[in-house]
Amino acid sequence: MKAKIPITLILIILVSSNLILSQTNDEDPWWPHPIWGAGDQVGASNWITPEKILESISLVKVGKVYDLGFEYKEDMGIMGDRVYDFELKSWGPSPEPDNMVGHHETITASLGQISTQLDGLGHIGKRIEVDNVERDVYYNGIEEQEIKDINGLKKLGVENIKPIVTKGIFIDIAGFKGVSTLEDGYVVTMEDVLGALSLQKMDESVIREGDAILFNFGWWRRIDEKEIYVSFSSCPGIDRSVVDWLIEKKVVLAGSDSFLEPPGKWDVHLEMLMKNGIHNIEYMDFESLLADPIYEFLFIVIPLELKGATGSPVRPIAIR
Repeated sequence: MKAKIPITLILIILVSSNLILSQTNDEDPWWPHPIWGAGDQVGASNWITPEKILESISLVKVGKVYDLGFEYKEDMGIMGDRVYDFELKSWGPSPEPDNMVGHHETITASLGQISTQLDGLGHIGKRIEVDNVERDVYYNGIEEQEIKDINGLKKLGVENIKPIVTKGIFIDIAGFKGVSTLEDGYVVTMEDVLGALSLQKMDESVIREGDAILFNFGWWRRIDEKEIYVSFSSCPGIDRSVVDWLIEKKVVLAGSDSFLEPPGKWDVHLEMLMKNGIHNIEYMDFESLLADPIYEFLFIVIPLELKGATGSPVRPIAIR
């Protein structure tokens, strides 16, 4: 007698098969997220739990704060057609007897994608074939038509990111290489990363899920070389092996004092951000961290709640 297969099992198999076929013809689909599931818009900031925050706060022993962000100003280096225009306006006096006067400002800017910035999950996607049709797909398989709106992203906006309060680990790549600033276009390897950790009397076992990893390339020293500082063809960055390592470590974000991508590569944006929801912070200032130096600390960065934005200006801080 032949065994009967329950109809519910047949339906599950058919539905599952259809989902796989209809998902994409691409060889490496990246959704749904294996941990947070379909529909998630939070990404790696899901790792920032009350337990993670309490664990990270325990690192504070002195109470010293290190400011890791640059100023936003009109003469800063800006990529491509992005803009920043600041106009100060005066008002007053108010009616007597107060005679109050004051100022406010009008800022016209590519606010989420200039200077020290955190990329949101709606920033980068990829054009692939889905059901034999070319479509533009973002984190967790969310498609362009689901999110695009002239008034801001309908999904994956930067407002979905949790405030990030976690352990920060600083990896001084330039110091390991014995230079103040890495050469133009230098590609950081895993050998560099592990060597820098060893020089700092650390190893990779110190990294826990939800940690923030910050790489010093010495590039912050070149901030006044405006065209070079924001040039895709000049910035040092991390190679694919380091990207894969960060994904394996389940970090919440990676940051650096450059664009983080070496010339001609997009693994940070496509593999970390788009596929795994791991954020990146670009163009950080590490002068204060190197002055002590310190390599492990409480790290705090809070994106602005810019509804529907692709990224946010941030002022990241380290506290020891």
